[in-house]
Amino acid sequence: MRRMNSGQASPKKTIDKDFVLPVDGFTGTPEEIQRQWFEQIYRGRGDSMRQLTWRAVIMGSALGGILSLTNLYIGLKSGWSMGVAITACILSYAIWTTLVKIRVARTPMSILENNCMQSCASSAGYSTGGTLVSAFSAFIMLNGHSLSVSLTLAWVFFLAILGVTMAVPMKKQMINIEQLRFPSGVAAAETLRALHSHGAKGMRAAKALGIAGALAAIDNFVHDGFAAIPKLAAFSSDALVMHLNKLVFGATWMGRTVMFSWEPIFIASGAIMGMRVCASILVGSMIYWVAYVPWLQHQGWLTHDGFRDCVQWTLWPGVSCMVFASLMDLILKWRISLRAFADLGKMFSPKSKLSDEMEAIETPMSWFALGQLISLIALSILAHATFGMPYWQSAVAVILSFALALVACRVTGETDTTPMGPLGKVTQLTFGALNPGNMNVNLMSANITAGAVGSSADLLTDLKSGYLLGANPRKQFLAQFSGIFIGTVVSVLAFQLIVDKPDVIGSDQFPAPAAQTWAAVAQALSKGFEALGAVKVWSIVAGGVTGVGLTILPVLFPKRINFLPSASGVGLAGIFQWYYGVLFFMGAAMAWGFRKKSPVKAEEFTYPVASGVMAGGALMGVAIIFWQNGPDILKKLMGH
Repeated sequence: MRRMNSGQASPKKTIDKDFVLPVDGFTGTPEEIQRQWFEQIYRGRGDSMRQLTWRAVIMGSALGGILSLTNLYIGLKSGWSMGVAITACILSYAIWTTLVKIRVARTPMSILENNCMQSCASSAGYSTGGTLVSAFSAFIMLNGHSLSVSLTLAWVFFLAILGVTMAVPMKKQMINIEQLRFPSGVAAAETLRALHSHGAKGMRAAKALGIAGALAAIDNFVHDGFAAIPKLAAFSSDALVMHLNKLVFGATWMGRTVMFSWEPIFIASGAIMGMRVCASILVGSMIYWVAYVPWLQHQGWLTHDGFRDCVQWTLWPGVSCMVFASLMDLILKWRISLRAFADLGKMFSPKSKLSDEMEAIETPMSWFALGQLISLIALSILAHATFGMPYWQSAVAVILSFALALVACRVTGETDTTPMGPLGKVTQLTFGALNPGNMNVNLMSANITAGAVGSSADLLTDLKSGYLLGANPRKQFLAQFSGIFIGTVVSVLAFQLIVDKPDVIGSDQFPAPAAQTWAAVAQALSKGFEALGAVKVWSIVAGGVTGVGLTILPVLFPKRINFLPSASGVGLAGIFQWYYGVLFFMGAAMAWGFRKKSPVKAEEFTYPVASGVMAGGALMGVAIIFWQNGPDILKKLMGH
């Protein structure tokens, strides 16, 4: 796409199909760049279109609340989470178009209303519940109980406020001036533009998503729902697959999780994740579960079968591989980190040559200051009351989180990857020195970092899509902020109900790989590596060397990156069962074959179909859990 400058005429903005997204940005001084965007993109769109409306917020809250359940379920299963913005855009467009056709609604949503809607949905469905499947689940693993509902609600809510307001000063520098790409934000903007300019294509995508979701929900009911009905249990797909496993693999290999499983959610996840990562997971699964676990058993170190016992050994090389790879990746990207800190002074510079009308649409810095102050006070009180964490350490955690969020948001803007995990580990290492031996303080200090990083990067990604579409950034911030409330309530209550017993975390049902990683690091820093034993220590060394090596290889051979193993994939394989590696690879292979056979159709349908399968299957999984535990859930809700 051509590069726009101040001498070009602005594109016609009355019809979305004629509007050109300024993906390549503008040129000139910072003031000239911002003036060009204001005059060429904002005028005629952001100053006249409907944006922050009640229907946009209600739709975004509803879709975000529903999709938060899918992320919670999938996160506890696989440690991964999916962005909800594009899925919400497709669903919102289809729902509102249908309401207009049947005359329930008078007017369709504008493209900027849908942009506010996806910001609200993204906040509710993605950024508020991210640490529930990592730090909070790790807390349960280490302590044998969860925090109370009120404490968890307070933690998640104030972490979200901390992260959302933390992004305010970053937006002006990273998006307005430096024009960082934020690829997922570009994709969301492109999706909205395609939906509003090519309605038929949008409805096809929505139909594909809906059909895939319905089929996945039915399939999951046959898998898990039949198992809960005595007369149908023998006919569930899970029972049939287990019978096949006994014939093909036998009890010994099944005890090592080397068996088949039928869970389309993870096939769909593989289609989105891509061949390189999924092939790496499959390779790692073979190393850990087909070679390493049998070797441990033959040596007499591992005397039990079953996932819970085996994973206590495989997680150490897996976690080490991921942690050291992440830290090495940050070291290799030192220029990005350096630029992030170099921008710090510019973000808070009082000098501005922008006109009052341009400043009036930006989020005020006073909101940043107020949000940070409220969050700092609230989180300090929570940490002190819950874990005895000194107030000064809470202040250190917040300040460190801001510094690390600068790095994370820049990495997200340039690579579309938010390093929540590795930056959380930086905080864990820091507090391993500041407060040695206290696993809970170690976890929750890192929780502050991960929560802030996730929320701030998510907001900036949404603001990028709004920037390309000519949205009012202040209104979009308010949309994102409004999603915090519904996202906090739905994700926390659902988490408390799904994880009704401590032993659910780390079980066959919910392996919770992210929680396994966080808990392992906290344990190692608390007890010392010598307490783990020689075999586990050498496993950590081997995993670390592997992670560092796999991170350096793409730098040495950039043209061969698609053929080189992914360190995160290889490491992740040690934290969940062997059969997940097979399912992920199946999905990646199917998507790869589809792209080869029909590139145009693959581009149009792969993401909607995969998202539909993940959403439909996950929502049915959550519904079955509620159905099976109905009486207990009601008692829990009533406080008994």
